[in-house]
Amino acid sequence: MTDDRVLLAHGDGGEMMADLIARIFLSRLGAGDPPGDDAARVGSAGSQPAAGSHLAFTTDAFVVDPIFFPGGDIGRLAVCGTVNDLATAGARPLALSASFILEEGLLITDLKRVVDSMASAAQEAGVRVITGDTKVVPRGKADRVYISTSGVGEVPPGISLSGANARPRDIAIVTGPLGDHGLAVLSRREGLQFESEIVSDCAPLAAMVQDLLAAAPGVHALRDPTRGGLAAALNEIARQSQVEIEIVEAQVPVRPAVNVACELLGLDPLYAPNEGKMIVIVAPDQAEAALAALCAHRYGREAALIGRVATASRKPRVLLRTALGTHRILDRHVGEQMPRIC
Repeated sequence: MTDDRVLLAHGDGGEMMADLIARIFLSRLGAGDPPGDDAARVGSAGSQPAAGSHLAFTTDAFVVDPIFFPGGDIGRLAVCGTVNDLATAGARPLALSASFILEEGLLITDLKRVVDSMASAAQEAGVRVITGDTKVVPRGKADRVYISTSGVGEVPPGISLSGANARPRDIAIVTGPLGDHGLAVLSRREGLQFESEIVSDCAPLAAMVQDLLAAAPGVHALRDPTRGGLAAALNEIARQSQVEIEIVEAQVPVRPAVNVACELLGLDPLYAPNEGKMIVIVAPDQAEAALAALCAHRYGREAALIGRVATASRKPRVLLRTALGTHRILDRHVGEQMPRIC
């Protein structure tokens, strides 16, 4: 670690990124309410369609390399990533913005393909891209195309989701197998081939979340495990809520191909990025209803119960119960694992 230079690891979703955000950005610019969530509350929606609702707002940037990968591309990724951040607040997406930084020499055919993919993803998510901006930088000053997006959504009355709301005895659910996106991008970038192709899970999840909340209003927190994967996302929730979360390794779904790829590359799928999965923290008496609602949706068919919120704790942490019955601390990683994944 260094105090005088930004490193790639500062953007990898782990401990160094959390420290950078807290020390540089939050200390100077303030935070959302509550701090640490993927979307911020923006007061009352007033004359919006549902009286008593409020707005959620989020922003993101996408610098994936390569820009095309199995199961998606940077355009689909930009829409899905922003919609899913809104979904963590229980919001129905209303509108997106998109800003493009284009490198001189980018093929117009590739740009059309990216924008067509964005349009298709936005249509699937039921949202429109209503404003944007375009800049062009000299050759070698970017990596073909970067996309920055913002999104606004409406949170219905009575919905108040936050990583700070997890309670002891709550159940932890993940909506499907982990690591697909990270390994799909990494394998394409490095030219790796496996017996079974690994395809990104990139998908818009707002509709699934609305079905989930209708079936299980006792959902307390949602988080999409993008950079830093499941481990980073659960640690964020544990620290926001000041709780200890216990996860059962044997219950965490990971596709065999992803497991094999991680073993070959020396990676841990619990830290691999995802772009079409959601972590659900729900009251124990509504866990089965939540699981049923997720499994009924195309993007939640492989949802699984993976653990529970064990206890309140002054030293919040995530514990992994291994296949041997022992426990190990599942902390946020320190250093660079998978740069340029999202």
